[in-house]
Amino acid sequence: MLNKELRRHYRIQNGVFIILILLLVIVLGFFAAQYRFQWDVSQNGRNSLSETSIEIVRKLQGPVLVTAYATEQHAQLGDIRKIIADFVALYQRINPDLSLTFIDPVEQPVLTQQADVKVNGELVIKYNQRTEHLTNINEQAFSNALMRLARAEDKLIMALSGHGERKLEGDANYDLGEFGKYLRTNGFNSQTLNLAIEQDVPINANVLLIASPQTDLFPGEVDKVLNYIDRGGNLLWLVDQESLRGLLPLTEKLRLTLTPGVVIDPQAEQLKAPITFSLGAIYGRHAITNNFNYITVFPYARQITINENEDWRSVALVEVAQQGWIETGDLNGNITFDQATDVPGPVSIAVALTRNIRDREQRIVVVGSGHFLANTYLGNGSNLDFGINLVNWLTGDEELIVIQPRATMDDSLMLSESELAMIAVGFLVLLPAFFLVTGLVIRWRRRRIVK
Repeated sequence: MLNKELRRHYRIQNGVFIILILLLVIVLGFFAAQYRFQWDVSQNGRNSLSETSIEIVRKLQGPVLVTAYATEQHAQLGDIRKIIADFVALYQRINPDLSLTFIDPVEQPVLTQQADVKVNGELVIKYNQRTEHLTNINEQAFSNALMRLARAEDKLIMALSGHGERKLEGDANYDLGEFGKYLRTNGFNSQTLNLAIEQDVPINANVLLIASPQTDLFPGEVDKVLNYIDRGGNLLWLVDQESLRGLLPLTEKLRLTLTPGVVIDPQAEQLKAPITFSLGAIYGRHAITNNFNYITVFPYARQITINENEDWRSVALVEVAQQGWIETGDLNGNITFDQATDVPGPVSIAVALTRNIRDREQRIVVVGSGHFLANTYLGNGSNLDFGINLVNWLTGDEELIVIQPRATMDDSLMLSESELAMIAVGFLVLLPAFFLVTGLVIRWRRRRIVK
């Protein structure tokens, strides 16, 4: 009688267990269909998209057509179509309007030639009647291409020249060549402008860049710059600790005061950086600095003070040296605070100005350090991201103000033969054996109880 009751009890127990398992599978299936969760444990999160790329994809309104011109097999990469499909799928999870089509360049040579495709595996991305070609498949390249496509048109930056300015195409440590490359990657065009030759700043310029002139501008050139401002032109002015090179009238027009001397930041010295480097960590409330919680580095910065006025709406973008000061003495000697001559911090070193003129908003940014975008210092902190944000805002593309997409770091997981053998033995032998033994033990114990 007892044995019958135990058997019935175990049957009921097993039946309930099976029903619960089925219910669990159904519930998990429902949630799997409705929601998607993933946990990327690879270095730099290479199997998922960065927050920056996600923001870029979400801002694309309308269909994004990706055409991959790839054969079934690649000589070096193998199944290149699967590689491309898996990569594009990361973006399709965020934006279902992004589609992928494959064309075999061998079987469809006419279509391949018409698309001006040169490489097996090349991607052609179309959005809003604009087209981008990609031969390198990684997140940084793909997201930057989407960012360029998101712009209504390429933006033109006119860089003042003829006075030893930092060049957007220059390779010298002093120049801005690396920053210029990133600008071009993000859909900006640049041209040099010599106002000693040209009659005026072209009307199609989206931004005028004045990057640390080394010789004085002629009064006539200054007049042309002031006339550009009066017409409502946008300006990015990088000012170093040297002379203003004849541009004092521009500070007066913008209602700014640029204090002589170099900002000293003891916090930089504590982090093993030169004391003449100012660390930006406190930012004003502005579209440029929205959700920007990163360190920037401004070598040899100078103070920029906003003079209250009714002409301009002004925001101090970066405040540095809370425990520092403005050094007016010799930087080659022992640098100490002199209460009689030095100005204590905190110090504002970058400002944004706006005003409404001719039915549009005029935008101006003045930064008291041209070094922070120079080739030598661009890699410090998040200087590049801050610089791109400045230009995006100045050109009216503040919706594209995002941190630059990361570069992929780890491409593969390399395991030795012994490690592969251990994994194979563990999953193919030991784990099944463990479950088998566990099941036999449970069965044996139940039979003993029944007996």
